[in-house]
Amino acid sequence: MVTTTICNSQNNKMPKSKKNRYKNSLIKESSPYLLQHAHNPVDWYPWDEGALDKAKQEDKLLLISIGYSACHWCHVMEHESFEDEEVAKIMNDNFICIKVDREERPDIDQIYMTAVQLMNQRGGWPLNCIALPNGKPFWGGTYFRKEDWKNQIHNLSKLYKEQRKTVIEFAEKVANGISQVEMIIKNKEEKIFSFKDLDKTLANWIASFDNIDGGIEGAPKFPMPNAYSFLLKYGHLSNNNKILDHIKLTLDKMAFGGIYDQIGGGFSRYSVDQIWKVPHFEKMLYDNAQLVSLYSDAFLKFREPIYKEIVFETLDFVERELYDDSGAFYSALDADSEGEEGKFYVWKEEELKKLIKTNYKIFKDYFNINKVGLWENGNYILLRKKYKSEIIEKYNITINELNFCISDWKKNIFDSREKRIRPGLDDKSLTSWNALMMKAYIDAYLSFGDEKHLKIAKRNANFIKNKQLNSDGKLWHSYKNGSSSINGFLEDYAQTISAYIRLYEATFELEWLELSEKMMHYILEHFYDSGSSMFFFTSDLDPKLVARKMEVHDDVVPASNSVLANSLFDLGVIRANNKYKNMAASILNNIKPKMDSYFTSYANYANLLLKYTKPFYEVVITGQDAFKKSIKINNFYSPNKLLIGGDNSNYIPLLKGKKSNNLFYYICEDGLCKQPTSDIKEAINLLQ
Repeated sequence: MVTTTICNSQNNKMPKSKKNRYKNSLIKESSPYLLQHAHNPVDWYPWDEGALDKAKQEDKLLLISIGYSACHWCHVMEHESFEDEEVAKIMNDNFICIKVDREERPDIDQIYMTAVQLMNQRGGWPLNCIALPNGKPFWGGTYFRKEDWKNQIHNLSKLYKEQRKTVIEFAEKVANGISQVEMIIKNKEEKIFSFKDLDKTLANWIASFDNIDGGIEGAPKFPMPNAYSFLLKYGHLSNNNKILDHIKLTLDKMAFGGIYDQIGGGFSRYSVDQIWKVPHFEKMLYDNAQLVSLYSDAFLKFREPIYKEIVFETLDFVERELYDDSGAFYSALDADSEGEEGKFYVWKEEELKKLIKTNYKIFKDYFNINKVGLWENGNYILLRKKYKSEIIEKYNITINELNFCISDWKKNIFDSREKRIRPGLDDKSLTSWNALMMKAYIDAYLSFGDEKHLKIAKRNANFIKNKQLNSDGKLWHSYKNGSSSINGFLEDYAQTISAYIRLYEATFELEWLELSEKMMHYILEHFYDSGSSMFFFTSDLDPKLVARKMEVHDDVVPASNSVLANSLFDLGVIRANNKYKNMAASILNNIKPKMDSYFTSYANYANLLLKYTKPFYEVVITGQDAFKKSIKINNFYSPNKLLIGGDNSNYIPLLKGKKSNNLFYYICEDGLCKQPTSDIKEAINLLQ
């Protein structure tokens, strides 16, 4: 089953809404997506007990519509159908209509996306489901044109009135199916892991490689940073040049393509074509966070200058567009402005000629103001096809001259673009996505040593600690307008624990480990399923939905169970805690039989398997300012390691007997350390 966002590159002129003529219950919400629908003539309700009780009392079907603020086709359906009075009357007369922000309520989205996938074999957003008053769905789909939508909802209302028994029976079958998807039966076989376990998985994966444009063959093309990160690690640890070449090709093509904002930095959600040219122009925090981490690691491996440019430009974009004074990061920028997808980012050639005063010929070649960059309606998407070395050779200029030109071109275009009407901003802050971006800043710091990046990471870490984390280890999921809301989901705990462990590696500040363990204790109490040795996505304290699900399959963002399994391993190593390590091994053992199937669904579990099957190093650094020396040890690519330092041997057993005022590096495996060295080159050699 496939989940995709229902979007393409077409410009869709949408009629202006009759703002403020109507007002529904969404007006009290904080979600930007829900507020976009607060003035629809549809009598929308948020997902809450009041709306669900109303459906039962009035014996009305639930019409559940799920999307997110940056979703282009969500906007289209709103303008075509939900702003239409005739359509709204049909909906209001026959249904209790509920709007859900999938980013605020991924638990609800999981339920109804699974239902639509079971019924249609694919899904996407906008996601529209019709359910019984008890929430059990019996019909669903994605985007519908106005007339099709009218016919569908009219017929479904009629069906429920005339064939209720049949509808109820089908809804029960769908609900049972939802409960079974992604539920794991504990693997009772011995926990034996081998590097060869990946052979079949990798064979299937390699067969799908696009060796011309990178990524997976076909279109659309989604960046899959977690999957690429695994391939980078695997290629390095196995000396597999074929895989390393593919990863470098993919990273180069993405960096050169229209999917990357060549002027302002940052990546769009995906490319609608197979050459990374035409993006779906929304910019999501989680994509950019993971891609920063990936390019930071890839720089250490390949030493490609453009990767450093990508990291710094993307983080500049995040600070400029998605960073709040509180230390939090916002969620997304819309694909649309002025009712058109991508209008903010594309250019007519006559506009560019006015902005580029010198060396226009070189500019045209560099950014492909030609048939390569031509999109539609005479608009150009700025993208690259050549390395800088090719440009300077062709035009007989120096690299300094070219860099000066590029800087000038970008500034002129950026300044002009800033005068345009901007895409909408989704200014809620989600804990899990914030943790991903915190980790991205840490990874950039460890790769490049810019103190600014560490400062921002720590500021975000403190935001989560002070605003989203309770004293008992409970997290909140969302933050907006100074208020925290919605009980945290497993993804919030998993990503925050992972980021805090990484922050400890960068600073050797014990606080981040202690907070990680406090959250781990909380989820072991409220999320853990001892029968399967896996974790539920929702807490046992949350209101019950149609099913209590587990998030098992990695997607663009890795599954919360896979992230948590990696953190259990890491905490187990740092704390010398066999319970944590055994729990990580149990999760991996459950997943191992499935890893030969759809490859990208288990990439992060494969990362964990590498920790068990290849040498894994604990790098203990002692002495004054030990954390600053972590930069040096991290100045080459060595993915299977943990950095450990500080002086608290009671909390971190591996530090016992190693306190020193002098700089020493200890390279250890499974708690056993080689002779220490003060020579960074020798330490690095021991990691090879």
